[in-house]
Order: sequence, then C-alpha cells, then structure tokens
Amino acid sequence: MTAIIDYGAGNIFSVKNACDSLGIDTVLTSDKKVIEDADRIILPGVGAFPAAMDKLIASGLVDTIRAEAQKKPFLGICLGMQLLFSKGYEFEERDGLGLIEGDVKIMAPEGLDIPHMGWNRLIRNKECPLLHGLSDEPYVYFVHSYSARCADEDVAAYTDYGTQVVALVSRGNVYGAQFHPEKSGDVGLTMLRNFAAL
Repeated sequence: MTAIIDYGAGNIFSVKNACDSLGIDTVLTSDKKVIEDADRIILPGVGAFPAAMDKLIASGLVDTIRAEAQKKPFLGICLGMQLLFSKGYEFEERDGLGLIEGDVKIMAPEGLDIPHMGWNRLIRNKECPLLHGLSDEPYVYFVHSYSARCADEDVAAYTDYGTQVVALVSRGNVYGAQFHPEKSGDVGLTMLRNFAAL
C-alpha cells in the first residue's frame, strides 16, 4: 500500500487518481500509524514552501516522515520535492525536511518567464529506477518558480530552462520530482508505476 500524505497543501486527488488508474493501492492519510505501515510514501505539494512546512509541523508528521523515509521508498512531487531539502528561501529562510542536502531558491532564467510552466524534456544525469522503460529524453509537465540546488550525485535528471534546472533527484530511498508525474501523460504514469514497484 502507498500512503499519499494529506497535509492540506497537496495536489492529492490528481496524484491519487493517476495511481488509481494504474491499479496502485493508495490511501490519502495524515495518520502516523497508516504512514508507518505503508510500503511506500508520496508527499505531494502545491503552494509556498513556508506555508507547507507550517502545515507539516502542525500535522505532527515531520518526525514520522524523516524516520519512514529512511526505511521505504519516498517520493516528493513538485513542492513536495522542494520540502525534501535542507532549506527553502521562498519569502523567508525556512528549514525543510533535510532528507537531501541542498536548498531551494527562486529561478532566474535569463530572458525567460517564471513560473516555468509547460512541457520540457528530462536530461538524464544518473541511473534512476523511476526512469526505467522511458526514452532517453522524455517530456514531462512543469509548473514552478523555485528550484533546488544540490550535489550532482543526488540529481537523476535535469531540464533546460535557460540554465540547468534540477528536475529529478534520488538519494537512497528518497526520490523527488520537480515536475508533475500525474500530469505528464504516459511518461508520468510509467514513473508512478516504477515507484509502486520499488
């Protein structure tokens, strides 16, 4: 069973609908015991980094997330990926979950608009099980104004938006997608299927 964390800041229903379409057993939950008993965890997210961290703290799930991410596959999506990092700088400096060393700052692509919104290609940086069965440079759907900066060894794929933008990260059991797999057609569904097989 895959737990989709419901903390009031997620695109939870689109993620659940995508998983349901693949026959993946999921539950929307904010219950610590359910999260602890799950085989894998998805942390969605839409909105601002500080507000999302406030909601996670208020939910009492931060310690549970940090502990369970060391034991089982864990996937952060969009803002959920950004929360994986040590710090975010959206409006103010805030600590993140600290599952991957790095920070999240405003994008500054020369001559290009933010948010970065629409379809863009993934450029592989290292082997990652979420990318199994996909073409070398698949296209996925992005909507974001902030992006992560982290060690190259944690980056599974970049995208090009005036500069290299971290698009997919992996460290141990922890994965993060800056894009929306649930809105990325067959490519995104393949990634969710791959995650469910971990």
